[in-house]
Amino acid sequence: MSPDYPFATPPSAGDTFEVCPGIHWLRMPLPFALDHINLWLLEDVLDGQPGWTIVDTGFALDTVKQHWGSILAKLATTPRGGHITRIIVTHFHPDHIGLAAWLQEKTGAPIHMTLGEYLTAHAVWHEIAGHGNQPMLRQFHTHGLSAERCAELAGRSGGYNRGVPSLPSDYRRLFDGDELPVGSHRWQVRVGFGHSPEHASLYCKGLGVLFSGDMLLPKISTNISVFAVTPMADPLADYLDSIDRYRDLPDETLVLPSHGLPFYGMSDRIDAQHAHHEERLFVLEENCATPRSAAELLSTLFPRELDTHQTMFAMGEAIAHLNRLENAGKLARVQGEDGVIRFVRA
Repeated sequence: MSPDYPFATPPSAGDTFEVCPGIHWLRMPLPFALDHINLWLLEDVLDGQPGWTIVDTGFALDTVKQHWGSILAKLATTPRGGHITRIIVTHFHPDHIGLAAWLQEKTGAPIHMTLGEYLTAHAVWHEIAGHGNQPMLRQFHTHGLSAERCAELAGRSGGYNRGVPSLPSDYRRLFDGDELPVGSHRWQVRVGFGHSPEHASLYCKGLGVLFSGDMLLPKISTNISVFAVTPMADPLADYLDSIDRYRDLPDETLVLPSHGLPFYGMSDRIDAQHAHHEERLFVLEENCATPRSAAELLSTLFPRELDTHQTMFAMGEAIAHLNRLENAGKLARVQGEDGVIRFVRA
């Protein structure tokens, strides 16, 4: 079944829309084919002072800063005032953490995020400890991506820093199972894996609402990639296990995702994600009767023209699916004299 969308039209950039009592929806532009991100404001009270909690911050574009400026100015004119109590970052990707340090400096609000996301953001930003463009290019080349296509990706060096010009130097750590009091409600932190190291989703039983971040989206599938720092990882298994843990939530839960529209129908969407990845795994296995590299299988997984930005995600995703099949005993990894890793039916 398709998700049920209670709100057909998103708010314009710079505006807000109340999706349920105390939860306000913002939408900011992104400079990619996926051209938007949903951000959220929660009505809050801290030490007796009314204010607002921000969930995710947007990509560091001047236009996004301008929209935030308009929103913060509007909040200041409301009966609640414009005090920001805290900034919650679901994970380290630029569209989520991009303006966290800027908003922290502007508002004085503390940053809340998990340890894995905080440290990974700093490692990627500084390109240290196996993170960054060069380790990624070496990984992709070993998985068969041509020197020409690697050179195109090399031109994207520094892309993370453009979306995240600065990072917070301190934060308050979120743990799985934490309960955050926000206003008159409590929000449970649910840490998930596969899309990023320790992605924090938030669930409020009292409101029947889940901030799913990027873990569960209504139409597109979440990117699941293997990173150079963990070349043998099985993030697809981690991801599917993580979303299965949402099944204990009532199916009438309103899911507020980072992309697309708010929706009902969480269980069906989880089932659809399993079916999608099972079909992709089957297709890959069928195409590995002879040894094939991840690069050689890109057109099998993604039968469309990929731009440079999409190639980066596609390679990570192809490796993730091949690692899943290897761990399931369906494929074997072989490395030829040319140094390229290929996979063949076991």
